[in-house]
Formats: sequence, C-alpha cells, structure tokens
Amino acid sequence: MIYTCTIAPSIDYTVYLPEFAAGKLNRADSVFYYPGGKGINVSRVLKRLGSDSKALGFAGGFTGQWIEQFLKDEGIASDFIPTDETTRINVKIKSKEETELNGPGPEPDADQLGLLTAKVKAMEKGDWFVLAGSLPETMPDTIFSELSSICEAQGIRLVLDTSGPALKKLVESRPFLIKPNLEELGELFGKELTGREQAYECALELVKKGVGHVIVSMGSEGALLVTEHNAYSAKAPIGKVVNTVGSGDSLVAGFIASFSQYQDVQKAFRCGVACGSATAFRSDLCEKAGVEALLEQVEISQFDGQDV
Repeated sequence: MIYTCTIAPSIDYTVYLPEFAAGKLNRADSVFYYPGGKGINVSRVLKRLGSDSKALGFAGGFTGQWIEQFLKDEGIASDFIPTDETTRINVKIKSKEETELNGPGPEPDADQLGLLTAKVKAMEKGDWFVLAGSLPETMPDTIFSELSSICEAQGIRLVLDTSGPALKKLVESRPFLIKPNLEELGELFGKELTGREQAYECALELVKKGVGHVIVSMGSEGALLVTEHNAYSAKAPIGKVVNTVGSGDSLVAGFIASFSQYQDVQKAFRCGVACGSATAFRSDLCEKAGVEALLEQVEISQFDGQDV
C-alpha cells in the first residue's frame, strides 16, 4: 500500500488574469479550486495512473472537510487526523509573474503526532510512506526521527520530498527515495549548485550515506537520477509551460507508480519525468493520456558525472 502524508494541506485557490496590480481591484479571467499539498498531489496523480493510495495528514474545519470530500469524489482514500485549526487556503495568482499567498500550516500537538506515529507503525513491510511538503519548525525533530526509524525497522519504503533542516536530518535514515530540486540539494550541502555535474557529486554523496535513490528535478532542464549502481540524465519534453505547481509531486508519483509495477529504475524515472512535464503543460495535475503521449519524448541517457 502507498501512503502519502501532507502535514500542512491546503485548498489552492488559483487565479488567472492578464495583469495583476497590487493595491487595486483585479478581475480574474478564470479561477480553480484544488486540494493542495505535495502528498495530496502525489495521491491524486497516483490515482490517475491507476495506483491506489491513502492520504494522511492533519486537516480541520470546513476547508479540511472540503479536501476530504474532493479526494473521496476522485476515488482516493484518506485518513486525516482532525485538528481544531481550519485548514489553510493558499492563493496562487497566475499573471505575467506568479504571486503566491500561503496561509500558516497546522501545529499538531503531542496527541495528534502520536496518532500519526501509530498509523506508520501499523504499516507493513513493502509499503510506501511518502512524506512530502513543508514540515513545520514547531514540530519536534524527534517525531521525524521516530517515523524514519519505524520505516527502516519495518521495511517500509520511505520517500522524502521536503526541504530544510528536517530533510537534512531525515537523509541520515537511509530513505528509499528523495527528490530535491537543484536549490534544495544545494541547501543540504550549504552551497549553490549550477548544473548536472555539481548535482551529481552531491547526489552521489547522499547515496554513499545510504539514500537509495536521489532524483534531482531541474525544471525545463529535466532531471537527474543517482543510485548506488547507476546514474541517468533525463531531458524533459518540450511544451508550453502552463503551471509549475505539482510538477515535482507528479514526478514522484510517476516514479512510484511505475516502480511498484515493474521494479525497473530507468523505466520509473522515465515515467516520473513524463508525469512532471504533463502536469507543467496543463492547469491541473497530469492525466494518464497526457503522460503516455510524452513517454517516448523523454530522453534518458547514462550519466558519468560530466555534462557534455
């Protein structure tokens, strides 16, 4: 079973308009409402690819209920831990420039964190636990260490798609997969990275520390995958970018969906990159038909550490 966990879910209110003027009345051409949060995005893409999952996290208030109902309508199981806080609404303004206004995430108490720990303990060997999105600094570091220790002890495949201090601690727990972008990978090593060669060097260091698979997403430049035995570079398909939100999450979902079915790392990497691109080329997350149309356009090659 695949479990995704979004600590701070949201409703993403996305607004499209030709120009945005601060301090003035702006009228949108179109608006969209979607459940937001990286783990939720992974669950939604998994469903579209034919893989079931269960969405975990913390949700409360009328917005939390809306998210649960939305997922139910899409055929996605959820098991959110209720909170007294109303789940946030994030505003995404799509104009000549993108502007975002994100609300504060929840602050789970000890009892709520204990419930999350219990859910992870109930998982079985071979299950996937995808911990994605921002991890509040108010949460004790021990909770992440405990969750990763449970995964390692019980043979649960831990997937991390987060950043900051929490990621730095969690990479020591030998996760199955992490997916930083170039900037997030640089933050782990305290330096700015500028290309595949530097990304490869840092990713290889993480693999040597026990991370099973490191995928570095690089937007229109594609992605890089480094494992203990192989490294692959992917060139992304060419298309008009409509929406970058959820592209990285789609990459993670595509990799998991494919790997779960075929246990082929290169095939899974191709599927992941196709999913990320398919999402970038539309206003919502990718659909299976869009992914399949792009699969053959993803160019995968062995990478020896030198960009040519």
